[in-house]
Amino acid sequence: MAKRLKDNLSSGFFEAANKLNSKSARQKIVAYVESYDDVFFWRTVLSKFETDRWYFQVTLPSRSPHLERGKKAVLMSLLKGKVGGSMIACVDADYDYLIQGRTAVSKEIISSPYIFHTYAYAIENLQCYASSLHDVCVAVSLNDHNIFDIASFLRSFSEIIYPLFVWNIWFYRTPNYSEFTMTDFLHAIEIGNVRLHEIPSVLERLRHRVGRKTDELRHRKPMAKQSWLALREELKELGVRPDNTYLYIQGHHLFDKVVVPLLGRICDELVKERQDEISRQSVHATQARNELSCYMNSLGDVEQMLKKNLGYEESEPFKRIQADVSRFMADKHSCRMS
Repeated sequence: MAKRLKDNLSSGFFEAANKLNSKSARQKIVAYVESYDDVFFWRTVLSKFETDRWYFQVTLPSRSPHLERGKKAVLMSLLKGKVGGSMIACVDADYDYLIQGRTAVSKEIISSPYIFHTYAYAIENLQCYASSLHDVCVAVSLNDHNIFDIASFLRSFSEIIYPLFVWNIWFYRTPNYSEFTMTDFLHAIEIGNVRLHEIPSVLERLRHRVGRKTDELRHRKPMAKQSWLALREELKELGVRPDNTYLYIQGHHLFDKVVVPLLGRICDELVKERQDEISRQSVHATQARNELSCYMNSLGDVEQMLKKNLGYEESEPFKRIQADVSRFMADKHSCRMS
């Protein structure tokens, strides 16, 4: 009996030791990202591909004594390191994906098997994935009343700005990009911090403004019609459609100047609605004060909820990223087996 117990303990010890050794034997793949905010996003991408052989460490470039951030620092860290075997770069696509190799950085980003990009302009665009934004409002306000169709708004917004967006990419694919810069484009599609009931008139004004600018560019570049039409078709192949253009405009503009103000308005209405409900249903003033205090202390913050929003996992760009990482890991597996 004592011998059997000793054998069992010994067997358990060695089994645990083997598991520990197996974990310590896993190979680390360093994934360099552009900023602190990117760490969580790329962790949601890469964690699904960790195995008993490989794991990822998502980190910022640390080779520079000046703590440089951004795409350039990430790519330089990759070039100076052990490329491919144990290092990858994870960056925002910006316009580098859509201009399809017209610059050296664009060519490197879309061709290297060790550089992964967001397909959408940036992680902020994915955090603002339209069909997930009602859930963000619920998380902030703790009120599930759907008082505004956010997905419909972003679809209309995208359809309106789409022709002008194609022009912006057209210019960025030529040496004449300074004639219609991203700043010019963003200025043309500015909507401001508007109230919910003003949205229809705001979209109508935006439609007129974009139409005028589009007509101006057509007259300025009369020979560009065929190349513009060809680019529009190519962009569709790359994933840009009239209904989802918001995913490909500058991320900070979408996040800070379109979605956050809009969600802030929606959540303000939802909070007020819940407060009124508590006041109506409370039996006496003390109960109302206690209930309101409890509710207000439970509310979230729009920006923070957006940054932790995982609804983008259903988006087409996210699935493309996953497919890229899947191919990378399959290649690593086949190399190790050979």
